[in-house]
Amino acid sequence: MNPLKPPPVTLLDKYRSPEFRALYAATVRVTGGEAAHGRASGIAQSDDGVLTLDLRLPTELGGSGGGTNPEQLFAAGYAASFHGALTLLAAKDQIAIGEAVVEAVVTFGRDPVDGLFILTADIRAYLPGVEKAVAEELVRNTERVCPYAKMARQGVSSVVALALSQNP
Repeated sequence: MNPLKPPPVTLLDKYRSPEFRALYAATVRVTGGEAAHGRASGIAQSDDGVLTLDLRLPTELGGSGGGTNPEQLFAAGYAASFHGALTLLAAKDQIAIGEAVVEAVVTFGRDPVDGLFILTADIRAYLPGVEKAVAEELVRNTERVCPYAKMARQGVSSVVALALSQNP
């Protein structure tokens, strides 16, 4: 078995083209479960079968808890993506950040614009042992590179459509 290793720094090489070039796509299907409600009792499963999670409404929203929820999943993805980009940039600049921790706080709340719902996301990067000015520049540069940070800042291309058939 091969040991786990980080991706190559060459991922930071610039891509120049007017077209989006997909490198990887993740597909996750959510079904409603016992309460027929994806958020309250759903099951999330990736198309490759590696991810299978019970979704539960958190107690703070009147649910039973006992499973994960969309905010935790988004926070995990955001923190992992930011940590990965941070690590690549640090390696490129030969900055040791072995004890780096990235924490994402995703908050579900009421939208004052339409009265419905909105998310906020905050990232905290902890870089013990790295000089403050160097750490601040590294975090700023990571925000420019991390796809989740870009999505949070610029929005994301999204198509919502009715599927006419189910692909199992």
